[in-house]
Amino acid sequence: MSTFPIRLSVLVPVFDEARFVEAALVRVRALPVDTQVVCVDDGSTDGTDAILRTLHDRGLIDVLVRHERNRGKGAAVRTALAHADGDVVVIQDADLEYDPADLPRLLAPIADGRADAVIGDRFGGSPQRVLYFWHRVANGLLTGLSNVLTNLNLSDMECGYKLVKTDLMRSLPLTADRFGIEPELTARLAQSHARIYQAHVSYSGRTYAEGKKIRWRDGVAAVGHVLRFTLLPPRAPRYRPGPWPPARAESTPP
Repeated sequence: MSTFPIRLSVLVPVFDEARFVEAALVRVRALPVDTQVVCVDDGSTDGTDAILRTLHDRGLIDVLVRHERNRGKGAAVRTALAHADGDVVVIQDADLEYDPADLPRLLAPIADGRADAVIGDRFGGSPQRVLYFWHRVANGLLTGLSNVLTNLNLSDMECGYKLVKTDLMRSLPLTADRFGIEPELTARLAQSHARIYQAHVSYSGRTYAEGKKIRWRDGVAAVGHVLRFTLLPPRAPRYRPGPWPPARAESTPP
């Protein structure tokens, strides 16, 4: 039974995650939340597409879409967003670096009307796998640059867990195709004057041998993304929230 009077659409961009995607979706489906799962296979070539079709047939996936070629995480998120029917959306990576068990806690500030968006923070408050020093340095520099330009005080701008009211998410002019979706979402939320909270999340990062996809080139590109999305048009319109929680149509007895 759901612990919240709202519906959560979980947007799952998937690229070559045959080893992990089923376990990730099983964890999502175990949440005590009314959940819609939208998966976008972003041109996988390792057998992920067949696994996703089976999971769709089993009911673990509500909506399954395939990109015939790999277009990037941001493009997959935009495709998934077009199919979302929940009140709140979250991007869930299919590699189990982020634990879906954290989602009810992150959802709470939105559910109770305090926040329009919640961004995760991987660097405190929860056990973390110890990995790459330079990744942490790069993240700190990017988060600091983003904070200077957005006037936010985030601890982890690049965190993949960003929960956003669906109507707000759809109002944002999102254009990034790859991992630039993270700084773009942050910039657009700041421009919209949304009420943003952050909350600690657990994080089990992968090594490159285990399939981690982001590379140093993506970190360099992220500097350009932060500058572009904060300083250049288009800009997100100011968000004007409606009644919360949104009214849901009552089912008519037969």
